[in-house]
Amino acid sequence: MTSMWSFWSIWVMTLVVLNMGLTFVLFLWAPRAKVPMKPDGTTGHVWAHGAVREGLNNLPRWWIVLSGSMFVSAFIYLWLFPGFGAHKGKLGWTMHGQLAREVAANDARLDPLLERFRLYDVEQLSRDDQALQMGKVLFEDNCAACHGRNGAGNIALGAPNLTDNDWLYGGSGSDIVASITHGRAGVMPAWSALGEDTDNDLVEYVLQISGQAHDAKMAAAAAPIFKSTCAACHGPEGKGNPGIGAPNLTDAIWLHGGTPADIRKTIHDGRNGHMPNWDKRLGEDDIRVTAAYVYSLSHAKDETTE
Repeated sequence: MTSMWSFWSIWVMTLVVLNMGLTFVLFLWAPRAKVPMKPDGTTGHVWAHGAVREGLNNLPRWWIVLSGSMFVSAFIYLWLFPGFGAHKGKLGWTMHGQLAREVAANDARLDPLLERFRLYDVEQLSRDDQALQMGKVLFEDNCAACHGRNGAGNIALGAPNLTDNDWLYGGSGSDIVASITHGRAGVMPAWSALGEDTDNDLVEYVLQISGQAHDAKMAAAAAPIFKSTCAACHGPEGKGNPGIGAPNLTDAIWLHGGTPADIRKTIHDGRNGHMPNWDKRLGEDDIRVTAAYVYSLSHAKDETTE
């Protein structure tokens, strides 16, 4: 390992010396270089059949001074900071040390704020501007990839809309905290074994109880099947069960789409939904303020008084 680090150190030093050395030599040589000139003060290079001729002017003094100062700055930088092979720099600066200092400074600012947040439940935090500002940033960094930046969900991913106050696993502050902390896993089994006709009848039954246009005869045929099969999760009236994440089928709010084709695909092929647990990435305080922000999305019209 030591020999390898020595090799790379020498390699970096060689590249630095070659690049800066060659550039510095060219910088010193270029102003003094003699370029052959024609009597008319041009170099002899022409374009557009001689209509355009190349002239030659010396570099302005300000450009030479500025470029020279850049070389001086580069040498000073390599002396003060790491970058020249294994040289650690006169200041002893490291990226890890800089990060540690910035994290410590950020924690010093956050700690009093988080201490105040711990005095309130999620519902109260949802009316705190500072908690919402922090929760919004955490939501956009961690949750928006699936639920969307505005929390409106994504049917293609089966990510629920968080703004409509319709909750698969309950919408209280503690419910939302539990969802974020532990994640959720929802499974809708495939019912293709019931047969194509039965699946089609069940589609019409779901359309009926959700208040959409439907075939009454097919819906009636599916009613006993629904009560003996689907009601175990969705309830006898199809209003869902937050305890197991079974959605309400009567409110016309759909996780995977509410067209007849979408409903048939759900019944025939089943669905699988996975909400990952965030307790390994977000701490308890971060989870609570994120939950407060999520809670606020569906309670935007609530009274804001404490």
